[in-house]
Amino acid sequence: MPPRDNPTARQARLGAELRKLREAAATTARQAAGLLSVDQAKISHIEAGRLGISEERIRRLATFYSCDDQALIDALCAIAREHRGQYWFDEYRGILAPGFLDIAELEHHAVALRSMQSVTLPGLFQTENYARALFSGVTPRLPAAEIEARVEHRMKRITVLDRPDPPRFDAIIHEAALRMRFGGRDVAREQLEHLIEVSTRPAITVRVIPFTNEEFIEVTQPVLYAHGTVPQLDTVQIDSAFGGRFLDADADLRKYRALFEIAEKAALDPEGSRQIIHHIAREL
Repeated sequence: MPPRDNPTARQARLGAELRKLREAAATTARQAAGLLSVDQAKISHIEAGRLGISEERIRRLATFYSCDDQALIDALCAIAREHRGQYWFDEYRGILAPGFLDIAELEHHAVALRSMQSVTLPGLFQTENYARALFSGVTPRLPAAEIEARVEHRMKRITVLDRPDPPRFDAIIHEAALRMRFGGRDVAREQLEHLIEVSTRPAITVRVIPFTNEEFIEVTQPVLYAHGTVPQLDTVQIDSAFGGRFLDADADLRKYRALFEIAEKAALDPEGSRQIIHHIAREL
C-alpha cells in the first residue's frame, strides 16, 4: 500500500506516539525496522502517519520499547483499527479542507472537552444562522456552496453532544463574544437563547469572563482542549483565520491546562454566567 498523501490528525498522532515510545527507549528506526523485518523508510512512514500499522505490530513494538502502559497501548491499537469511511465526517473528504474533518474527529473521540473563546462562541454551541453569518464573513468570500457545506458540517458536529454518553464540555466564554452581533440582532438573540438552553444540560458547563475582570488572560484565539482516552492522547487545537493547529507536546499541554485554571478563576459561576447571558439577550 502506498503512503498516504494526507494522513488525518489522528493517524499522524498514532505515528507520533509510536515515535515517542521508540525515542524514550533510545531505539533507532533501523532497529525497529529490523524487529518488524521491514525497511527503515517504512518505520519513518508509520511514525509520520503516512502508513497504517496493525495491532499486532503495535504490541510487538511496545514490548520491544519496554512500554508497560497497557492503557496507552490499547488506545493506540484502537486508533489502528479505525479506517476511512466509518464516521459521518468522512463523507466530507474532498468537499471540505482536511482541517474540518480533523476537528470533528478530535471531538468525536474525546472523553471530555474544554473550550476558551474570546470573540466567537464554541462551534458546538452555534446555531445554523450564527454559523452561516461567520462563514459568510470569511475573506476572500466563499462560494455559496462552500458556505452551505461548512454550515452543514458544523451542525452535524453538534450531534456529539446529543449522544447517550456525550463528552463532558466545559466552556469559558468572554463577555466580548456574547456581545458580538454577527448576523444582526435577531441572529445574535437566537444564539444567546440557544446558549442558555445548552448551558442547562448535565454534561455542559458554561462560564463567562466578564468585562469587569481586571487580569489579562493569554488567549486571543479559540482554544479547544480535548481529553483523550488516556492522558498521553490529550490534544490542544488552536483556531485562526489561517487554519487550525494541533498541539500535543507535553509542554504545550501543561501550558494550556494552566491557562484554563487561570480563566476558570476569573470566570463567573454557571448561574451567574447564565444571568449575564440572559441580560445581554434582553438588551437586543
